[in-house]
Amino acid sequence: MTDAGAERANFCYRHPDRQSFVLCQRCGRTVCGECQTPAPVGVICPECMREQRASAPRTKPAMVSRFRSAADRGAPVVTYALIGITALVYLLQWIPGLGVTNALFFSPVFMTEVFPEPWRALTSVFLHSTSLFFHILLNMYTLWIFGRLLEPMLGRGRFLALYLISGLAGSIGVVVFADPGSQVLGASGAIFGLMGAFVVIQRRLGGNMTQLYILLAVNLAIGFIPGANISWQAHLGGLIGGALVGLILLETRARTRLGIQIGLLIGLTVVLFAIGWLVASWKIGAF
Repeated sequence: MTDAGAERANFCYRHPDRQSFVLCQRCGRTVCGECQTPAPVGVICPECMREQRASAPRTKPAMVSRFRSAADRGAPVVTYALIGITALVYLLQWIPGLGVTNALFFSPVFMTEVFPEPWRALTSVFLHSTSLFFHILLNMYTLWIFGRLLEPMLGRGRFLALYLISGLAGSIGVVVFADPGSQVLGASGAIFGLMGAFVVIQRRLGGNMTQLYILLAVNLAIGFIPGANISWQAHLGGLIGGALVGLILLETRARTRLGIQIGLLIGLTVVLFAIGWLVASWKIGAF
């Protein structure tokens, strides 16, 4: 038996047909992407926004007004920003002499004391193969699809955390499951993390999972095609990491549990780095 009150709490109070897991930081009501206005911490609903504006100065810079207008429309600005940054880095990869790819790609050896550059586990997420345009095109298209679904539902800050931690988990998956001399780049781990989180959320909401399971199975299977040069290890790591982040966000969605949520996300990030360092050090030492 389900709690009808709890189920209703997962829907916007102004749009009862729209699912959301974001609460107004002032009144605690659930709001969808269209009803969210970014605040210094979290978001606030339209009613609380009107109260705040009533007591605020009337003159505001034009750029701030345009940003608030986009936010009021529920635009997935983090998704667009991630796509824009990835596209910019891709263009920089083509410029001879810059060495962007060499400076940012990831290998398990960078998690050890031999070459201590653990930040590459994240920077590699914004790189893509310059010899295969389809690589970045498919990843950014998938990010656009799942970003528009998840960002309004989770909120901008939570969505960004999901993407970055999933990308990190994808790199750690390479450390755990691949050869220590492997070299990887691409957003596939982060993309699979979005899928993993979406699976967790949809299962909780009781949505139809058949098509999503088929999509996941097909994408995972592609990584095992001989000669495809695709890291299934990053896909699997990102999928697991994204599912864990999705579970944390679901179980700590109440405003009173915000501190626990932040602590768990930080803890998961630390654990991932620790696993990467321990496994990579062991593998490098064993060879």
